[in-house]
Amino acid sequence: MPLHPQVKELMARQATLGFPANSEVTPEEARANSRAGREAFPREKEPVGEITERTIPGPAGDIPIRIYRPDTEDTHSLIMLFHGGGWVVGDLDTEDSTSRGLVNRVNAVLVSVDYRLAPETRFPGATEDCYAATVWAVEHAEELGVDASKLAVAGTSAGGNLSAAVSLMARDRGGPDIRHQVLFCPVIDYKFDRPSYIANADDYGLTRDGMIWFWEQYLGPDDDGSNPYASPIRAESLAGLADATVIAAEYDPLLDEAADYAAALKAAGVDATFTEYPGMIHGFNGSFGLVDAARDACDEASTRILASFAK
Repeated sequence: MPLHPQVKELMARQATLGFPANSEVTPEEARANSRAGREAFPREKEPVGEITERTIPGPAGDIPIRIYRPDTEDTHSLIMLFHGGGWVVGDLDTEDSTSRGLVNRVNAVLVSVDYRLAPETRFPGATEDCYAATVWAVEHAEELGVDASKLAVAGTSAGGNLSAAVSLMARDRGGPDIRHQVLFCPVIDYKFDRPSYIANADDYGLTRDGMIWFWEQYLGPDDDGSNPYASPIRAESLAGLADATVIAAEYDPLLDEAADYAAALKAAGVDATFTEYPGMIHGFNGSFGLVDAARDACDEASTRILASFAK
């Protein structure tokens, strides 16, 4: 279908900001532009019970986290949230609306992780931070007031990549036991020639050239994008991974790799679903209050998480 009218309106408003492509500025300027764009068009924020921030030990220093709690008193499940931004931009505010939505729908404590960014920290720094934060949360389940046997990971774009990678790491390293992975518009493969990369190369927010630049910042000159913790679809085996919800957008360069990953997970015996949202662009799921489908995607993900927890 054509671009959804709400998406067309949002893109037209964003175009008035006049920001250059990320590849034309420094990473610091790209981060500033990302924050300014988010502030120019604020998303709706559902109320939650409590939000606190702290730091936890990481593999290369402290990791800032934000903890969201629902407005209920019982023991909660646990969601680890890794923000998007091409591993280069983004912070604890990037996925604030999505975090609140998941907390309320799943009745979960959610820990959002401010992992180290590229190019200052190359692969696998972000992945190791996210894995370490997940281990920490499980080890501090009593302090957090959660049932660590009900653990999910979630993220958008690069955050979806990190969620998939952490799921692989947890399987390969003997834990923690992740029950569900939610991959919103995920980066799955260091490859730029799938049909959706060609069809959606330009004009829909995230571009093919933009993704190439993000990967260059993340991997650097020496690292291999075939590493499965960078390109999860290249893992030797996907068997034994957590249930997965893969959500994609029709006008996203990453559409086909998301579909391919969901199919590969299913072929490996994983309980995985794939949904393509028509008329949507990359990252639509975070646009609460601007694009109605954002709440639909959050509803779908939450229903799937709860089904995994009920098994």
